Formats: sequence, C-alpha cells, structure tokens
Amino acid sequence: MADGDPTLSLALSPLLQPLRFASRAGVLRLNGLEALVASVVAQARTIAPDAPLSRLAASVEGFDAAGEPQRKAAIAMLVRELGALLPIPLEISALAQPMSGGPGKLVKMEKTALAKPLPPPEVPADPLATPVTALRGVGPAIAEKLAAKGFTTVEHLLLNLPRAYEDRRTPRMVKDARIGERIVIAGRIINAREARGRRRRLEVLIRDQENGSLLCIWYHYRPNLVARFKENFLKQVLVSGEMREGYGGGGKVMTHPDVEWPGADPALADDDSFGRVVPVYSDVEGVPPRTFRRLQKKAVDEYVQFVRDLLPEPVRKRRKLLTLQEALREAHFPDRFAADLARGVPGGEPRRRLAFEELFLVQLGLALRRRGVKVEPGIAFRGEPAALKRVIGELPWPLTSAQQRAVAAIADDMRKPEPMNRLLQGDVGSGKTAVALIAARIAVEDGYQAALMAPTELLAEQHALSLRTLLKGARVHVELVSGSLSQRERDHAARLLRSGTAQIIVGTHALAEETTAFHKLGLVIIDEQHRFGVMTRARLMSKGVRPDVLVMTATPIPRTLALTLYGDLDTSVLDEMPPGRTPVQTRVYKDEAREKAYDVIRRELAAGRQAYVVLPLVEESEKLTDLRAATKERDRLARDVFPDVAIGLVHGRQSAAERQEAMERFRRGDDRILVATTVIEVGVDVPNATVMMIEHAERFGLSQLHQLRGRVGRGAAKSHCLLLTGTSGAEWGPLARQRLEVMEETTDGFRIAEADLKLRGMGDILGTRQSGLPDFAVAELARDQVILQEAREEAFKLVEQDPDLRRPENAPLRDRLKSFRLSLARVG
Repeated sequence: MADGDPTLSLALSPLLQPLRFASRAGVLRLNGLEALVASVVAQARTIAPDAPLSRLAASVEGFDAAGEPQRKAAIAMLVRELGALLPIPLEISALAQPMSGGPGKLVKMEKTALAKPLPPPEVPADPLATPVTALRGVGPAIAEKLAAKGFTTVEHLLLNLPRAYEDRRTPRMVKDARIGERIVIAGRIINAREARGRRRRLEVLIRDQENGSLLCIWYHYRPNLVARFKENFLKQVLVSGEMREGYGGGGKVMTHPDVEWPGADPALADDDSFGRVVPVYSDVEGVPPRTFRRLQKKAVDEYVQFVRDLLPEPVRKRRKLLTLQEALREAHFPDRFAADLARGVPGGEPRRRLAFEELFLVQLGLALRRRGVKVEPGIAFRGEPAALKRVIGELPWPLTSAQQRAVAAIADDMRKPEPMNRLLQGDVGSGKTAVALIAARIAVEDGYQAALMAPTELLAEQHALSLRTLLKGARVHVELVSGSLSQRERDHAARLLRSGTAQIIVGTHALAEETTAFHKLGLVIIDEQHRFGVMTRARLMSKGVRPDVLVMTATPIPRTLALTLYGDLDTSVLDEMPPGRTPVQTRVYKDEAREKAYDVIRRELAAGRQAYVVLPLVEESEKLTDLRAATKERDRLARDVFPDVAIGLVHGRQSAAERQEAMERFRRGDDRILVATTVIEVGVDVPNATVMMIEHAERFGLSQLHQLRGRVGRGAAKSHCLLLTGTSGAEWGPLARQRLEVMEETTDGFRIAEADLKLRGMGDILGTRQSGLPDFAVAELARDQVILQEAREEAFKLVEQDPDLRRPENAPLRDRLKSFRLSLARVG
C-alpha cells in the first residue's frame, strides 16, 4: 500500500467515497463516475506526474455506459492505480481483485494495469486491533485526542455506540423550530460574508420557502468555505444543528451547522450527515462532531466485517436476533431500523442484540460455574429429621412459614453428596440468623465446624451475641475471631479452632487469613457477600474439603439483579416478617423543620423509648464541611437539644471493646439516644428503640436507607424514621427527592430495591461496587428483564447440551469466557 504524498492524497480523496459506496451497494448504482474522475485528475495534475494520473483517468473510460462485468473490471483498475498514489482502506482494496470481463476497451486497459499490480492490503492478525491512525483523516493530533477518550484501535470505535439519534430525513421551516432543538433547515443562500468584529467569523444568511430567515455562523473555518457559499449564491442548501436565539433576541441562529451542498449525486453524497437518521456520539474534546462521526463511519464501513459473532446460530435464529455485524452497523448508522431509533424506541433491535450478548455471556459463565459446583463431590450431611426437629424446638420462638421453607430447602441441599451453593435472601428482621444457625447445627451434629463471615467487626460481634442467645442451653461452642482481638485472645481462639472445640466460628475477613486454620470445616456462611472480594471468599472456602456454602443478604435484590449476581446459586427468600413487628412511619424533613423532627424524638423519649441519630461521617471533612460529624453532633445534641438525656456514640474508629461497651449501654437503656455512623446499618437489635433519625439522608442510597430504617420497628411499639435533608448542594437534586419519596411511600424492601435499580443503576445498588460485578454498557437490568430471562434460558440450555463447550461451534464462546470480557460495547 502506498504511503502517499499528503497533498496528492487530499486532492484524490474525493474518489474514495464512491468506491466505498460501490463496495457496499455494487457498481451498477454508481453514476457520473467518469466525470468525477476527470475532474479530480484535472485538479491533481498540478501536483503529480502526468503518467499515473492519465492511467487513472483512462481506467474508467466508457464506465457509465458499460455493463456490470466491465464496470467491475474498471473499478478494479481504478483501485489499483489509486493505490499506487495514496493509502487505500481495506474495504476498498477488496475491489482490486482481478475481474474477467467481455471484449472491449475496459478489459484491454485492465491488462495494462495488471502490469503494475497493487500490493495486497496489509491485514493485521487481528484487524480489530488496527490503530485508529490507519483510518483516513487521523493524524497525530486527532489520534492524541482520541486516545485521551480511550479510542486507540478501530475496535474501540466500533464498540462506542451513539448516545442518541437525530432525524435528518425531513427539513423543517425556521418558524417551526424550537430554541434548543436540533433540526434540519432547507433554504436558499441569500448572503455570505466575513465579519471582522471582536472575533473573526463567517456569517451566512439562509431563507426557507416561507421566507423564514436563519443566520448560520462559523468562528473556525477554512477560506474555501467562504468561496463555496458564494459560488452557490441563491441555490438551495441543507443545514443541520442546534437552533439558538440570536444576540439580543434577534431572530434564530445556528453555530457551526453541518452543511449539505446542492446538486450532490445521491451515490456520491456525504451520506453520513443528511437524508438519514444520524448518530449522535458523546463529545471528544478537540474533534468536531461531524469529523468524529465520519471516523466512526470509516471504522464501521471498513472493519465491521471482521467482527466475530459469538452467539451460536441456533440461539440467534430462535430468538430472532441480528448478526453482530448487522447490529453494529444498524446501531451506528441505522437503515432498516432508522424509523424506530428516530422515534426514540428504547434500544431497538440493534441494541436488543447487543444487550442479549452481554447478558448471555454473564449467564453462560454462571451456568458453567453452577455446573462445576453440582458435579464436584461434597459433604453429604445426615440432617436427620428427628435431630432437625430438636434443633428447631430449642429456638426461643417458632419459625415463620418462610423460614420453614428455607430450612427444608437447605437441609435437602446439605444431605446431597454435592456441595450446597444457596442464597438466603430476606428483608431486615426477617429471621435469616435463625435459619443460618439451623444450617450450622446440621453441620455441627455431624462433627463438622461452621464458619460465619461478616463484613464488619460490629456485625460479627452482633452475630456472635445473637447466636449465643439463641443457643442458650445447647452444648455448642461459638467463638468470635476478629482483627481487633489481642494477640493472647487470637492465640487462644486459634487453638480452639484447630482442635475442633470451637464449633461455630464467627468473624470478619480474618477467618480467611492464612494463619486461621480449622479442624474440620463443613459449612461456610457468608453474610452480605457483595462486601467481600472474590479472593477473600475463595480463601475461606478453601479451608475445608469443598464445604457447603450459604450466602445471606439483608439487601433486597430485584430478581433481575439476583439472576446476574447470584445466578449460579439456588435461592431461598424470607418474604414474611416474624409476628410482633410494626410498620415504621417514614417522613422527610428539610433542615429548617429540624425542630419538628426533634419533637418526635422528645415524645418517644417521654414514653420510655430510645432513638438513633445516624450521620455519614465521624469527623469534619474538608470536602464535606456541611455534613454534621458524629462526634461534634453528639456534643451539640447533649448541650443544646437534649441536655437532660444520656447520649452515647458509636463509630468505626472505636476499638471493638469501646463499640461493644457503647452498644451494651444503649441496649440496657443507660443511654437513651445513640449517635452513630453507618456502622449500625446491619446487625443491631434493640427492640426499645423506636426512632431512627438520619442526617443528610439525600446522600444515602435507597437500600442503605432501608437497612438503617430496619434498626427500628423491632418491637411492638409504633416506630418512626425521620429523614433530614440539607438545603443545598449537588446531592439534593431530582434523584435524591425521588429516593426519599420512595422511602415515604413504602417499607417493602423489594419495591425499594427495584426503585433503587432504576434510579441509580446496577453498579451502586449494593452500596459498594461488587467485586466481579459485570459492567454492562448496553444492557439495562431495570429495562431488559425479558432479554435477561431469554439469555439465561439459552445459556443454561447450551451448558446442558455441551457442558464443557467442546463443540467446534462453541469454541469462540469458550475463548471469550477465558477472559470473561463482559462488556461488549459502551454507550456515549
């Protein structure tokens, strides 16, 4: 491929567009090619030797009147001659393959051209890894700007989907255009002049057929743009851009609009910008939108042919999905689905195909993981009915129907000779700890140990306390292991674990450390799994010979998200509350109504109840100086608001002993108000506490607010959740208002979780980014529930038919899953 002289390449570049069109639509649809080549060659003669340009012009003599075989031969010659003068894109190079044709001058000229053939195009091992600099028009400056946005290869451009679409098929009148609307206007060029004010600019006045006037302005332009407007004086032109109000309210203006010139042949027209539904991409700083759109079009036209379709053909046909190449073409420059995308139909068929692949890959990985668990030998616990009945009978209260169903499913799993892998999902206060204890007792009855790993020391301490309370009278040893234990305490706990004396072990990530060794670990219970990294969970499970695993979460998870996070697990849901619980009344107060919220606390304190006050920080932060720090707020409340009330303090920077002492004081009633950070989000149970006041509630996610609210309403008395908001700041916007309105409307954790998924998206719903959580770019779980279910069905069916993906047609999927690159594309 020729390196090409830059000046000559620029002069000959108008020939690339019709050749690109011929590669897609065929040579019979090309019109006026002879005249175009003659015009381009005439302009290029001043900067290049005459001989190659003469051959270029001769290659298409007789083209317009020729049949298809002769036209193909002429195009092949044209491409060969052009390739000797400038770099040719891969898609156009394919046209240079030798063609046979009938008699005539064209065939004779082809033989002449074959004496100097174009070298074969250089295709890299992975064409999608071709640098963006290989695209026509990408020099060092633009390449640097693209790289800053993460675009270094053509694959990056292919997978960079439009964020919106503009319908440029039908021009409108100026009077009908709203300010701020992107629109196409057709009109005559009335005037074009260069203005020399504070900023040099080109002003062009256009008038539509109803005499509506539009002023188009360019601040950065080439001199030939002025000449082109003057050459086309009084001729029709199309302009597209955002309609703005003129200075001082005078008329309507477009700044730097796209322009379609009159008399362009449809076959040779700049069809990326007009007469179609046009993609709108997120801005790349320093690259004009039209320039970037053309680069995207070059990438699609020349390289989408190299994209491999991962979906097995039977799956694609069964679900009536586009091929990946079709989906990418239509997503970038829609044709078949242009009308749908112009109307703003959510996703449309191109994105349905791309979303399906994202979700299918995730579900395929989960199906393979689940199969690995199911076929691997595990522990077959006895779980004898009589022993199970005795264990349940030792609890201080009867199980709910939901708890009974969960216990039955867990016991069935634990009796099987394959490892259990089950999710126990339940709202705050639904009784998961009691179910987990019964599972632990099944393991202990057979001489095994059970480990319960919690995300925070406070929660581990609370679990240990709860289990000891529930086991009062039973001869089962519960041991607490955490990082804050003294060396002597850690050594003592380690001896108990290794000897088997400790039967149920509760702790934090310290349980997974190398120095922690078990005697005979048979059951691993992981509480709030999303708060642990993948390796932490794996290390804990490796400390036994393939122990059973029970995952617990008090975060209500929408079904769509559960299928994505925990699709390899069997699921039990605790969907009813134990008797004696009362609904919590929730109300939002702005900062200026703070005294009304304090009055609620005063009434409850007068009735002998207790209250929590939760803040997001421990101490003042330079970046968040408007937030009330817990330590200062405790002092302020004690001094100015509740001077005669004992107020305690709990936060994450205290030692375990300090936190335990503060919690015990509150539990005993010595302290009537407890000021705390979100360390009390889970695991604290004080039935006498009936008020939960949350400062700066707008800064919390819905699921976290729901968890905090679950700390009250745990007794028979009516309880209150008071959400106080700030008066300003970026966080107090429409989304924050929507979140707080949901909290006022419902106490149903699953409804709240669905709302959280819609408002904040999958990545943040759990309060912290899930390690290993797929980063979807096209799929939206709140919207794509049907696609998710279809993808799941197909993935699990495929693994059932080909458990190790050994069939040749599934090799691409096997290769992709090795790297598990979940995100296919990105939008915007």
